This record gives sequence, C-alpha cells and structure tokens, in this order.
Amino acid sequence: MNTIKEITDETFEKEVLRSSTPCVVDFWADWCPPCKAIEPVLEQLHKAYAGRVVFKKMDVGQNPVTPMKFGIRSIPALLFVTKGDVSQTLVGSQTKKAIEDALKDLFEERTAFTGLHRP
Repeated sequence: MNTIKEITDETFEKEVLRSSTPCVVDFWADWCPPCKAIEPVLEQLHKAYAGRVVFKKMDVGQNPVTPMKFGIRSIPALLFVTKGDVSQTLVGSQTKKAIEDALKDLFEERTAFTGLHRP
C-alpha cells in the first residue's frame, strides 16, 4: 500500500519548492526494479518522519520536465529539498541508513539555516 503522494510537473513547485517542511522527492518509474525495491524503505521513513519531512513521488515517464530541470538522468533518484533549495541528491538503490544519514544532513542544514541550536 503506497501512502506517499504522487506529484506531477504541474504540482512540483507548489508541493515541493514552496513547502515550509523539508521534502524528499523519489523520482521513479514502474519499469524500474531498483525503484520498486526502495519503495518499502521510503514508506517506512515516510511514517517515521511524519510531520518533520514530506515524502513525494514523481513518475519520470509521465513527468519529463522536472527530472530534466534537476538533472535526473538515472533512477531511482532522491532529491532532498529545503525551502526551495536542493541540498542533496542520492542516485541509485540506497540503504535505509544512507537515506537516514541524508535526512540528518537535511535537518542539520535546516537548523543552521534558521539559526536554531540543536540540543
């Protein structure tokens, strides 16, 4: 059961770039076995980080403009975005730990950006 919301070229700016919450966008395709393999990990993280990070999915076959704009040439690819800025891109099949490490970096950048101090 997929609970991560699908976005399109038309909704990307509103749902990701204008989001006040950090976003992770999963660029994928139905024909891509590594994309399907990473899906359960993303679902777990989607639930674990609810309220702190928004996870979205974009089918590159149906939405060619946004992947091209952000230089996505291989999938799966994960784009980490905070306040409209891309902080990191992970390409290829990733472990849960690698994605969580990228999320930690995302939070550290967000904390530094807003001037807040971590406990």
